[in-house]
Amino acid sequence: MPSRTIIPRRASRHLISAATLACVAQAGQSAMAQGTATPLAPQATPAASGAVIGVAIPSQPLDQALNQLARQAGLQLLAPPALLNGLRSQAIPAGLGVGAATAQLLQGTGLAGQTTNNTLVIERASQGSGNTLPAVTVSASAQPEDAIGPVPGYVARRSQTATKTDTPLLEVPQSISVIGRDEMDARGAQDIMEAVRYTPGVAVGNWGFDPRGIDWILMRGFDATSGMSGYRDGLAMPAYAVTETYGLERVEVLRGPASAVFGQGDAGGIINRVSKMPGNTPVREVEVKYGSFQREQLAFDLGGVASDMLSYRLVGLGLDTNSQMRYGDGTPFANKRTYLAPSLRWRPTAKTSFTLLGEFLDNKASDDIFNVVDNAGRNTGIMRGDPKFSRIRNRQESLGYLFEHELNDSWTVRHNLRYSNARVDKHILRHALRPDNYTLTRSARSFPEWFSQWSSDAQLQGRVRTGIAEHTLLFGFDATRVRYTSKEFSGPAPGLDLRNPINLVPVQEPTLPRSDYTQITQQLGFYAQDQIRIDDGWVLTFSGRQDRVKSETTDRINNSRKGQADNKFSGRAGLSYLIGNGWAPYVSYATSFMPTSGVDLNGSPLRPTRGKQVEAGIKYQPEDSRTSFTAAVFDLRKSNVVTYDQNTFESRQIGRIRSRGLELEAKAELARNLNFVASYTALGMKVLESADTRELGKMPIQVPKQSASLWLEYTMNNGIGFGGGVRYIGRRWNQVANTTAEGGVALLDATVHYTTGPWRLVLSATNLANRKYTASRAYDNYYPGNERTLVASARYQF
Repeated sequence: MPSRTIIPRRASRHLISAATLACVAQAGQSAMAQGTATPLAPQATPAASGAVIGVAIPSQPLDQALNQLARQAGLQLLAPPALLNGLRSQAIPAGLGVGAATAQLLQGTGLAGQTTNNTLVIERASQGSGNTLPAVTVSASAQPEDAIGPVPGYVARRSQTATKTDTPLLEVPQSISVIGRDEMDARGAQDIMEAVRYTPGVAVGNWGFDPRGIDWILMRGFDATSGMSGYRDGLAMPAYAVTETYGLERVEVLRGPASAVFGQGDAGGIINRVSKMPGNTPVREVEVKYGSFQREQLAFDLGGVASDMLSYRLVGLGLDTNSQMRYGDGTPFANKRTYLAPSLRWRPTAKTSFTLLGEFLDNKASDDIFNVVDNAGRNTGIMRGDPKFSRIRNRQESLGYLFEHELNDSWTVRHNLRYSNARVDKHILRHALRPDNYTLTRSARSFPEWFSQWSSDAQLQGRVRTGIAEHTLLFGFDATRVRYTSKEFSGPAPGLDLRNPINLVPVQEPTLPRSDYTQITQQLGFYAQDQIRIDDGWVLTFSGRQDRVKSETTDRINNSRKGQADNKFSGRAGLSYLIGNGWAPYVSYATSFMPTSGVDLNGSPLRPTRGKQVEAGIKYQPEDSRTSFTAAVFDLRKSNVVTYDQNTFESRQIGRIRSRGLELEAKAELARNLNFVASYTALGMKVLESADTRELGKMPIQVPKQSASLWLEYTMNNGIGFGGGVRYIGRRWNQVANTTAEGGVALLDATVHYTTGPWRLVLSATNLANRKYTASRAYDNYYPGNERTLVASARYQF
């Protein structure tokens, strides 16, 4: 087999140059810091006072050993690099207290450690002390969690997603889950669907295995793909944008209507992706992966402090892989990706922060995702396309900033801005099967598309006390402008004999225009929110928002122009009660809206869909414990759904769908280094009104009635760890009339990892038993589920 390139050739220059520049910056930083106190420890995990070292630290270069100690103890490390150069540490066993571990690491080096204000300072030992080190004073108080920063372990305590303010999850009157970097790494998540699939109320991969990078997600039964309900750092994402999970610090899932905060979004909820950002803690890692289907991946994450006011970060990745899907002649589907995300943070004062975020992604993949079925509806195992023609390429760039300034102790202003553009080149072969059951006629289609999007969000936040009530006020104005141009061309294509499929045949580029239009959508939103805390017990949340969405579509084929404007108010009202000991019951009412393009059978513009939800639940998150439990019940209704008469195929916007359910989620550190995640969802959906009488009273397709998951991960004191999980996907209907369904399936996942010094070695598996299952047979097609995938990785932190 010829050798393969880990990084796509056209993009390798970007990755190599970027990595070189970042390494040079790191080296320059170390050189400038000779004799100067410099923070060395990567992302610290807060620990309680009196913490002990859970994993043994072997003898190694002193700077690496101190970094490892600081991470385990939850301390920041401050040390002159010149003092550490050329020194090696002593090996220390697990179970030592922080003070004893520090003293043993430094034994024989002539250095001493002292801890103040959650920072471990390394300095020369006092003169005249002989061979006796001075006492090490340890004060390992936990650092408060940043609402957009790293999650310590598996359990997050704060978020900005639900309210746009830094709010404890206990005080959010709505169901929300946070998946942090540690959890994503532990489970080996390769995309957003894998990151959220252990989350309640979420169903992923409803269209089966998809190598193209699109996140197919249902939330409470409703569509939540990136174009419908996708957000990045609180700003709307372009439709069907590809997300590289290695560039994320958190993935946050807010279930239920969220328009009162974010504006347009589908009724099931939104997913907010939080980027890795610069900080005061140096980050230096390189990771190599190799796995099933010839997966080859190289990634790096480099960041640090350039000066007292500047910090930086550069994240990059190159991917080259095949997939489980193959064409009739055995040619595998392929996927190549290049990703770069540079960022820079400027803090001229303690009250002002300006973070510049950039991103570049080039993703190339095969574009066939289902098998041909015969005239009896049976799977033939043959793909309809051709590997030389069927393809999709996404090229995305974005540049933006996050700005924050504290006016005084009570008031803060923020402004977030991002410009994104994307170019999509899509080629597919459409097909029809003749009555002989083996002759496949095909036609060629190409779909060039262009997106450009501006998103802006300006906020004013204040804290005001009135008597026994403390108010967190938020006033904001956001705007989004999207320009989308789409064309479609058609042309002839050679047929395919299913008895002897021959691929890699020439297919002419389609040239016959079928559609050519540009749509410009502008959204303006004004919102206000008041979070009222009364006597440290009651928390009331009131949010209101007025949106105006205007779109104009120019059709160059039919020489026409149509416009549409919608004005909608969305709201949320919630009440939480902090009982004490970490318990907080809550109840809330929230609404949503989602603009709908097009016209009905009378030529009238389609109205936005509307969502209304009542939710009640209880949350448990004790103060000094890494434990979180949430239970929620809800009644969610979506109206103004576009439906189609099954006889005339006329569209009528009369559809109404009801979703009711129960969701349970638990996350906990059951014992030291033993993490636990579990979820359960029971969902009942029903079509209440539709122009298609076959679906009245029925459940929408592809939605599992029940789903559940369980994950356990344990790390021993010698650095060896292992984890395993099971996911259950319940019965799912294939047709709107609910005549046939796919049965429930249980899938096993597993991981084994070993950490020694700066190295972390991991072997992860999804669908470990290689359970063969069908994700869906919707619309008389066949969508296979994900097969077993093994991925081995080696990460080096320096």
